[in-house]
Amino acid sequence: MKSVITILFLLCLLLFVGSIWNILALKRPGFYPTKQVLKKRASVLAGGGVLFLLLSIVLSSF
Repeated sequence: MKSVITILFLLCLLLFVGSIWNILALKRPGFYPTKQVLKKRASVLAGGGVLFLLLSIVLSSF
């Protein structure tokens, strides 16, 4: 069970890093996807990160 929780925490971290990457891409000029696509992608990645964070916290409490 400990390995599952660790994998969930790592997945959460990767999703947050991806979200930050997309947020930083908003500030760069000439980046291909439009700002709306980057904002939507960042919010979906952050939402997934929160979901996996909550799931891993719940599993680690048992």
